[in-house]
Formats: sequence, C-alpha cells, structure tokens
Amino acid sequence: MSISGGCELCTTGDASFGCDRCGKLVCDEHYDRDSGYCTECAAELRRPHDPVEERDDDGFDDGVDTYRVD
Repeated sequence: MSISGGCELCTTGDASFGCDRCGKLVCDEHYDRDSGYCTECAAELRRPHDPVEERDDDGFDDGVDTYRVD
C-alpha cells in the first residue's frame, strides 16, 4: 500500500505511515515503530490512568520491567 500526503500531526512532514490504532497518516517523526501507532496514540496508551505515588521509569506501577508476548 502506498501512502502519500502530509502528516496529520505536524502537517509539514510527508506521511509515510498509517497508525494501526486511529488510522492517521503520519511522518516518520510522528510514528512509533515499536507499537505501530502514531506518537499521540502511543503516548495515550503509555499514560497511566490511575494516580499512584510511586511508579517505575516507564510510568507503570506494576513492578514489571519486561513483558513477554507469545
């Protein structure tokens, strides 16, 4: 699939990717390759929803540093 047009987040970059979550067309700078999401969706999913006093560096409070997905 070919993507053409401007980035929907910065409007200045050339869109080369589509977010797997919201479908926005984004440039390389606004695409999170690890998740396949635009940087807005990736940040939203990383954002903790419940306030907790102590958190790991990644913002999660579960005490787990690495997850394994099979």
